[in-house]
Amino acid sequence: MSVAQSDCEVIISGAGPVGLCLALLLARAGVSTRVFEVEDVVSEDLRASTFHPPTLDLLEPLGITRQLLTQGLICPHWQIRLHPTGERAVFDLSVLAGETAHPYRLQVEQWKLSKLLLAALISEPLAKIEFGASVDNLRQDENGVTVGVTRNGEQSRYRALLAVGADGARSFIRRALEIPFDGATYPEITLLVTTTFPFEDHLEGLSNVTYCWKAGGNFSLLKVPGRWRASIYPREDLPIEEQLADKMIQASMNDIVPRDEPWDINEKRDYRVHQRIVPTYRKGRVALVGDAAHLNSPSGGMGLNGGLQDAFELSHALIDILHNGVPLERLDLYDRRRRPVARDQIIAQADRNRARMREKDPTRRIEMLRELQAITGDRARLRDYLLKSSMIDGLRQAAAIT
Repeated sequence: MSVAQSDCEVIISGAGPVGLCLALLLARAGVSTRVFEVEDVVSEDLRASTFHPPTLDLLEPLGITRQLLTQGLICPHWQIRLHPTGERAVFDLSVLAGETAHPYRLQVEQWKLSKLLLAALISEPLAKIEFGASVDNLRQDENGVTVGVTRNGEQSRYRALLAVGADGARSFIRRALEIPFDGATYPEITLLVTTTFPFEDHLEGLSNVTYCWKAGGNFSLLKVPGRWRASIYPREDLPIEEQLADKMIQASMNDIVPRDEPWDINEKRDYRVHQRIVPTYRKGRVALVGDAAHLNSPSGGMGLNGGLQDAFELSHALIDILHNGVPLERLDLYDRRRRPVARDQIIAQADRNRARMREKDPTRRIEMLRELQAITGDRARLRDYLLKSSMIDGLRQAAAIT
């Protein structure tokens, strides 16, 4: 297939951080790329905020890690904590020195990454990006892929050699390919709120990432520049509408630090958590990446990181096919490497993290905390634990698959 003037080698549906990262990787490798995004601008919604060490390693050659570091907070350790006693297990990431160039987590809002990637992508002559453009039609044949793109009620068609669905949990591309998205939705609802209240001045020894057990429930505190993000898990015996009211939010925050004056809440968002994965990351000339292919509990901060790691692996496959003469079946290796990591590492670990924090029995909590403290007190065991939870092991296992 010859590529017409308005077309390209790869079409990407979705301009979240994963789609933008993939587009930048391709453009810098000499692959002509076109990205379509239904939203009008980069979303600044409350979403992911944790970057793990290997993701920072991957982003470094793009010049992105250096910029992220200036906009975020380095998190040298994270913890699991009993509240209000403050007894805790602290996971010191410095033991990963020698395994990664970035032995820490970085706390920075997802949208900041998107804006950095977008700024870099705009300067790439082989990349074009359009916002307010919805991919809502897909057809592929033995020579290429044709998509329909709607802008302001008018549809245009574009053709490419390959296409990628980076269009999130409700992916049109996945549905158009008729690929199932099997899994489940957890019954609980999570409420995410932000505040400038200095929790670190009131909770001794707090890490920038802290997961807490409290009487009858749990919460987490994650710090980003200028504010804290509190994830609250509402009671299951009351209607969610009642718990989203300001009175209940104030009460939930007072469970963390009791105060006489009202809490100043900057933002709030409620959401449900899903655990889903597709049976294949590829169908014909079209591949899926990120949330379009897998969803997991945010506990442990692995969703965004897993999607970005997908993008790097997929970029290698697409470059091989388009520029190195490798057959289309190269996409099968992308599937073999990334899908087991999502299923057996990301989703499974996130599910275990969620189950641990939902434990309500005080005796069992103490037992679990003692087990975790035994790990953090043994350097070799801590290193092995953090290689898994920081997603380094998953990348290494994937790379070994042929």
